[in-house]
Amino acid sequence: MIRALIVDDEPLAREAIRDLLLADREFQIAGECQDGAEAVRAIQALAPDAVFLDVQMPVLDGFAVIDAVGVDRMPLTVFVTAYDQYAVKAFEAQALDYILKPFDEERVARVLQRLKSRFRDLVRTPEPSDRIALKTAGRVVLAPRATVRWFGASGNQVKVYTTSETLVIRDTIKNLESRLDGDKFVRIHRSTIVNVDHVREIRPWYTGEYVVVMSDSRELTLSRGYRTNLPRLRSPRSRA
Repeated sequence: MIRALIVDDEPLAREAIRDLLLADREFQIAGECQDGAEAVRAIQALAPDAVFLDVQMPVLDGFAVIDAVGVDRMPLTVFVTAYDQYAVKAFEAQALDYILKPFDEERVARVLQRLKSRFRDLVRTPEPSDRIALKTAGRVVLAPRATVRWFGASGNQVKVYTTSETLVIRDTIKNLESRLDGDKFVRIHRSTIVNVDHVREIRPWYTGEYVVVMSDSRELTLSRGYRTNLPRLRSPRSRA
């Protein structure tokens, strides 16, 4: 299912795009925005898979939205415009494609097919045994497993804390847990998974909980509900 955000200052245009997407079972409407500022907040909060982005909007236009969010953090983007003169600039902004108003259903169908194909390519990116495929902002980052310290759920997103950076991905902790090597990655909280090779210390805490100290000195909580996973944390680098 592709979660799509619709951004257009014209209600009729939003309605038309909504109807076209809902006619395709592979799309789900993640939200709708009527201006650029609202779009920036929605992209950051909802982390949609795709955005249908109007070019011409008051105050903050479609290109300004991309500048505000950052090209590398944008979802798959389809520009919506009444003027094909923006086509070149759209591709310079790394948009997947564009559609013109008034909408031509055959043209829209081709764009949606291309969008679905690109989305499948991202989802199906093979994951080497020593790396973890992390889908973020319309691309897939292959992070070496040894560099990933821990995962922390934050709203509708998951933050991945590595030895060099923090990534934000569109996934759930439950889905990540099913994909990860259970000998190396252990769930310690409903919103946290840690890499046992980066666990430096484990300390008992109040009411049956534990403090898990990571290699970067971050202190995380092992909640009572996950105490049965405690033995799996005892890597050579950790101590009770």
